[in-house]
Amino acid sequence: MTVRYPRPLRPGDRIGVTSPSSGVAETLRGRLDVALGDLEARGYEVVVGRCMDGSTHLSAPAAERAAELTDMLTDPTIRAVVPPWGGETAIDLLPLLDFERIGRAEPTWMVGWSDISTIITPLTLLTGVATVHGNNLMDTPYRTPEGLKSWLDIVAAPRGETFSQTPPGRHRCGGWDDWAQHPGIRDLTLDAEGTWTRLDGTGDVEVEGRLIGGCIETLGHLAGTPYLDTSRLAGDEPLLVYVEACEDNAFSICRHLHGMRLAGFFDRAAAVLVGRTRAPAGRTLTQYEAVLDALGPLGVPIVADVECGHVPPHLPLVNGARARVVHTAARSEIVQTLA
Repeated sequence: MTVRYPRPLRPGDRIGVTSPSSGVAETLRGRLDVALGDLEARGYEVVVGRCMDGSTHLSAPAAERAAELTDMLTDPTIRAVVPPWGGETAIDLLPLLDFERIGRAEPTWMVGWSDISTIITPLTLLTGVATVHGNNLMDTPYRTPEGLKSWLDIVAAPRGETFSQTPPGRHRCGGWDDWAQHPGIRDLTLDAEGTWTRLDGTGDVEVEGRLIGGCIETLGHLAGTPYLDTSRLAGDEPLLVYVEACEDNAFSICRHLHGMRLAGFFDRAAAVLVGRTRAPAGRTLTQYEAVLDALGPLGVPIVADVECGHVPPHLPLVNGARARVVHTAARSEIVQTLA
């Protein structure tokens, strides 16, 4: 399946906002307003959907969420769709989304991470449309650290564009900002040092392939289904597979990764990128050891502590994009090309 890229966003374009999983509680509407204002300040028109309720873990019944998302992704006047954030059970949308209709429509950018990877990864694999695993809408007001890109930079880039990202060398040690009390906060707290770590051995890494991946706890439940069939992506090109753990302990992560490997998700992997995590270790198993136990048999480079997980800052990755990863003692870099 050939990867198709939506056309770049331009001022005046419309951006759809809907919650395919969790909506926004009233106490956090101030942060939502700040994020929407930032989009409008860039010259975009924002269309906020009906599925936004934050009183429970779901913004609306599954059929309503699926219909609204499908409508936004097939509306020729909406050029990008970005949810406020993730949630818990976006998996209930998959049998209800009209992937054929979405695939026939002009490609539209969809952006998100965490539970949203339950949608964007199958979306790329089933339709060939590139998606962005990056900042959610509520993250958008934060200033982008040096070396990284915002999702807004990426969706505005022309087809064929090549761009580089490098780790800033700092990340957040723990905790989250209180958006209810400080809805306009823009400075990320990056109070710990650290860069990428090779898990499978020593030596330099330089490898190329197409990007695909997402959150282990959500994608793990799709292993072996058509929604996570990486054989559909861009013929027989090698893949750069990225995964990240949100909160499950090391034993659960190990089991998920074993299942994904046995189901073929990593069959074409030329390397695996693992997001930095604060998820707990097991009594006798660390998160690093969980990854190595499950994925070490692949015999490919495994690079951990990449900024593609639940520990800020965020390094957006484009599902379907060609990429080159370099990791040496002197330099770490990922270069993506929208081709």
